[in-house]
Order: sequence, then C-alpha cells, then structure tokens
Amino acid sequence: MRLLVVGAGSTGGYYGGRLAQAGRDVTFLVRPGRAAQLQKDGLQIVSPHGDVTLRPNLLTADRIDQPFDAVILTVKAYQLDAALDDMAKAVGPQTMILPVLNGMKHVEAITARFGKAALIGGLCRIPAQLDEQGRVIQMGKFHDLAYGEMDGSSSARILALDAVLRDAGFDAKLTPHIEREMWEKWTLLAALGGLCCLMRGTVGEVAAAPGGTDFALGLIDEVVTTVKTVGVAPSEAFVANTRETLTKAGSAHTSSMYRDLLKGSAVEADQIVGDLLARARKAGLSTPLLSLAYTHLAVVGDLI
Repeated sequence: MRLLVVGAGSTGGYYGGRLAQAGRDVTFLVRPGRAAQLQKDGLQIVSPHGDVTLRPNLLTADRIDQPFDAVILTVKAYQLDAALDDMAKAVGPQTMILPVLNGMKHVEAITARFGKAALIGGLCRIPAQLDEQGRVIQMGKFHDLAYGEMDGSSSARILALDAVLRDAGFDAKLTPHIEREMWEKWTLLAALGGLCCLMRGTVGEVAAAPGGTDFALGLIDEVVTTVKTVGVAPSEAFVANTRETLTKAGSAHTSSMYRDLLKGSAVEADQIVGDLLARARKAGLSTPLLSLAYTHLAVVGDLI
C-alpha cells in the first residue's frame, strides 16, 4: 500500500517516520523549505522509544503525478485548505484519506472536496513538537493512532489499512467507534485549551486558585452539553475522566494550544474553540465560559 503523509511536522514526521522505519512504502508531501531541510539533515526523531534518522521519500505538490492508496493528513487545522489543494492530484477514486486534525471542521471540508467515501475517521495522541533544528521531539511515551470507517463498518479497505498501520512502532487501533472518539477528543481539547489559555496556567495552577475548580467544571459542562447536542455524545466514563483530569491538584498538564500561545505561534483557536462555540450558538445553547475563552483567544492569539 502506497502511503502519502501530508506534512512532516511533529505529528506527520513521527508517525510517517515510524512507518518508513518499519519498511512501509511512505512518501512525505512537504513544502519546499521543509523539503530542503529534510534533504540536508534527514528526518530526525528523538523519542523515549528510540532515536532514528531517516532519509525519507519526499514530494512537493508540483511533482505529484499519480494517486496514492492512502493519504494521512497531519497538518495543523489552519493549514487545511492549502493542504487539500496541494494533495489533490494524489487522490484518486479509491484513495483513502485519513486525517488526524483537531476538531471536526476538517471532516466537512474533506467530504465537500473529495466525497464522503474518501474519508476515514482518525485521531492521534502524542506529545511532540519540532525543535529549532527541525527534529521531531517526542516528550512523553504515548503515541496512539486510532482510525476506522465513520459508519463503524469492517470494510475490506479499512482492514487492509489496519494491516499496514499495525506493528509499525506506535500504538495503532482500529475502532468501530471512531466518530465518537473524534468528538471526545474535541471535547477534551476545547475544555483543556479554553481552561489553560484563559486562565494562563496549568491544570494544577487553576485548581489551586480560588474558584478555579468550579470554573473548570463549568467549562467542561458547557462543552459536553454542546457536543451532546450537536455531535456524538461522549461516554460517561470519558466525561468522568475528563472532569477528574482537568481539576487534579498539582497537575502540570497543559494543552498544546496553550503551549503554542506562550511561544507566540499561531493557534487552532478557531477550529478547537470557535467552531464549537458557533455550533452551540446555532443550536441555541448558552455557553458564556466557552464564549469568554474564545474572546480572550481572539485578543491575545494569532487566529488564522
């Protein structure tokens, strides 16, 4: 199976790199600047699971001349439109598109551009970032990739893709509940991102502040109510775990959006907080805390 990984940042570089290391047929679609860096220094992964430097197959958009069997889309959500343009020639009638973007806005964009049949549901969980040298730095041990047909079916194509993704150096999981799990990840990211960015601190610092726990629980309730109304309801166990995780005393946990904000980088505020808020308003829901978090991000963040 010929795989095209769109993007070679912390996410695409890690999963695509591990797949290439495991002998899969992987090509990276990158912009010219990143291509030059990778050609010079190689794709470098620094990880608790073992460091590696690879010389990956690279493509720029102008050099795509045939479809791939599967496209793994790993760019930031605010880069989605440009990425869809860049990869268009790589998508044929049988190509599977597996996105691991945050939120759910990309689902609508991909299906509008390439059709509902092309989409495979997906999400990843990995604490990673690029350093100043362009190396992929994995900051924790977990490296999960979940995927499945959006309707939960065990199709021949998803089983074939599963066979390629399994045993490739990360924790791969085929699930019949991928749509619910995608909404659950969005729930966590919106609540955690809103909490840390608005309060400008870690989960533990917010919990230690007067009224901090009540604020966190109130924000979680708004997000969960919105997701239950406009999407696929999270499981009770997930909600309970989220409430515990986001109010844990002494926790150093923060969101990637907050870390990006502190670095002065662009943040996915529109896709993680703004889009959920827009759906809540369209459904007639009152979400004052979520609205406050988004207004704050609009003032201090670089919204794209």
